[in-house]
Amino acid sequence: MYTQIALLALFAFAFSLVSGRLERTLISSPMVYITFGFLVGPMMLGWLATDVTDREIRALCDFTLALVLFSDAARTDFAVLGASARLPVRMLGLGLPLAIVIGTGAGIVLFPEFSLIELALAATMLAATDAALGKAVIQHPDVPARLREALNFESGLNDGLAVPFLLLFIVLASGTGSGDPATLIAELILEEVGIGVIVGCSVTAVGTALTQRARAAGWISGTWRAAPVIMLAISCFTLAQNLGGSGYIAAFVGGLVFGRLTRHEAQELVHDSEQVGEILALIAWVVFGAAVIAVAAPAFDLRHLAYAVVALFIVRPLAIFIALGGSGETRREKLFLGWFGPRGLASIAFAVIVLNSDIERGRELGMIVVTTVFLSAFLHGLTANPLARRIGLDHLNT
Repeated sequence: MYTQIALLALFAFAFSLVSGRLERTLISSPMVYITFGFLVGPMMLGWLATDVTDREIRALCDFTLALVLFSDAARTDFAVLGASARLPVRMLGLGLPLAIVIGTGAGIVLFPEFSLIELALAATMLAATDAALGKAVIQHPDVPARLREALNFESGLNDGLAVPFLLLFIVLASGTGSGDPATLIAELILEEVGIGVIVGCSVTAVGTALTQRARAAGWISGTWRAAPVIMLAISCFTLAQNLGGSGYIAAFVGGLVFGRLTRHEAQELVHDSEQVGEILALIAWVVFGAAVIAVAAPAFDLRHLAYAVVALFIVRPLAIFIALGGSGETRREKLFLGWFGPRGLASIAFAVIVLNSDIERGRELGMIVVTTVFLSAFLHGLTANPLARRIGLDHLNT
């Protein structure tokens, strides 16, 4: 155990020394993490064990996302978001369902032996985008502010909004549900979203008020400066999950409330918590490269790769392009917003839920997700800086 911890610690130390340099290249952080995990994992050097349980993988993904979602939401520029709210509203309200429908249709062509519900499950797991993988674009200074805020708001909420559809399809695929599917999905949406919003707002409002009073009184030591933000993010997530709501929505809404209440101080207050989130992300992607890929690899075939390519290059870009029709955005801006919906930790967490649901083709569905996430991490990493600079130049020339 200590050998593996030392390996991770030395890798994190080495990466920290060159992290700033890598940000100016085509190589993204997740690309490095996954590659390292693969190299030291059982398929190559065998230095990192793969006896990680599904529950541990899901918890690692969930807590990483909780911190990332909360921190990103706290940095929201509400003036810019308010002026361009139509973009994320369309992307979530129309783009997300369209991505599920188009993804299901693509699955019918590639996996005709799968049931319609199983294909809908695959499409739903891959409709969720990753806020952590998207940070390179969301924080890129060349990207117009309205596009940054649209992607940030959409990626913060679409994980949680995809959960009711995921749970509905799991119930239908496992044959454990009864009643009208339309009624069930309405109940799930109200429960997941409603509880998530209530928990995120209430927990953060009370926690922020207490934090501000403690800071004003000088009660918080420098050592504990990052703790309130980290614990608020985790509290929002875990309380919402325990109450039957969406922890993803609770964490993101909590971050929005925190940013609104702390205003100009938000940037400084979430800085330290973001560092913790980065370390958790490093561990999560190393585990993905070592353990998840090793377990899934024996089930791989070329159809999984074909579906991954379709999911990345056609499904989401087409869904977002249609959703933004008549919005006033240029064709290139629509394609930019459609392309930068990387699949990552949320999709992995969803795959773990499916694997633990005793669905007949659960392992094959998991392989589709693993292949797509792997491809997404590299393709979106390689294109982040060049396309961000390109869209920035287009904006300056208009």
